[in-house]
Amino acid sequence: MLDNLKKRIYKQFSNDIGIDLGTANTLVYLAGKGIVVNEPSVVALNQKTGRVVAVGAQAREMLGRTPPHIVAVRPLVDGVISDFEVTEEMIAYLIKRAEELSPKMLGPRVVVGVPSGVTNVEIRAVRDAAKSAGAREVHIVEEPMAGAIGIRLPVNDPVGSMVIDIGGGTTDIAVISLGGIVRSKNLRIAGDKLNADIVSYIRGEFKILIGEKTAEAVKMAIGAVVPNEHLETPVKGRDLITGLPREVILTDADIREAMSSSVEAIVEGTKEVLETTPPEILADVMQKGIHLFGGGALIIGLDELLREYLKIPVRIADDPLTAVARGAGVILENMDMYKEVLIQKEDELPPKK
Repeated sequence: MLDNLKKRIYKQFSNDIGIDLGTANTLVYLAGKGIVVNEPSVVALNQKTGRVVAVGAQAREMLGRTPPHIVAVRPLVDGVISDFEVTEEMIAYLIKRAEELSPKMLGPRVVVGVPSGVTNVEIRAVRDAAKSAGAREVHIVEEPMAGAIGIRLPVNDPVGSMVIDIGGGTTDIAVISLGGIVRSKNLRIAGDKLNADIVSYIRGEFKILIGEKTAEAVKMAIGAVVPNEHLETPVKGRDLITGLPREVILTDADIREAMSSSVEAIVEGTKEVLETTPPEILADVMQKGIHLFGGGALIIGLDELLREYLKIPVRIADDPLTAVARGAGVILENMDMYKEVLIQKEDELPPKK
């Protein structure tokens, strides 16, 4: 009874916030409002004063365009915190943005999504950053699990589900059953690596240097892993021979070739997970298919390529970019139902034998 009273008090005087802490973008879910923040995971710092100049979209616009004393940094690399203080500043800014829509007396209860297979040190870094940013209570969930919940898969049932979450820094491939991840593989190959592949290809093939933002724009415009006759886009960059600006026309065939090795690694990683999946669960996956979410799910033809190679149905989730954030929101609204899917705190872990 006391627990129920405590829950009601917290619900009245504290917000519930879900955070998809991504390498490329961070999304924030506010209970009762839905997804209220969707910002690039970029922070601009003034090195003279040590102060944060901008966060999110405003900071991203500064990438590659700042004077020497201002640096625009991405505090997460491959889904892991690389700069604790900057990450803390970013989370604090995002929580403040969300709480402005529903001011409450107490700090929020927060669920944060992290890549699968993170270490205890990485979990502690995320938890400490959220606590320092003002969170009253912090829970950690693996992103493939949160995404599966976000797209309403029956994760607590004795039925196998398979998901692929292709984000900015990592690709998470996971098989889920009975509230746990049965088999998984985390690849450091995702959106950022595909951008780097495009930069490298254009440099080698056309002798033109382009920036990361341009490469991402090209990927989003004509990135396809199956042939498409009508996809092409102009790209401007610096000619490496003359040093002058030059423009070339890229086709989807160029981008397909640039991304081929990374896409192949994702396909092979998925095959490896399937090869070690227990037969009963594999039968469920063959029947229900594989579910794609994350920004990489929008690459044209990726579902078709996986379907053809693996001989298993592959489906792109509705609104794949927000699946993890929506899942964090569902967990917050049904904490008792989903408490088993959360990563346990170190003091809750069973002692080593």
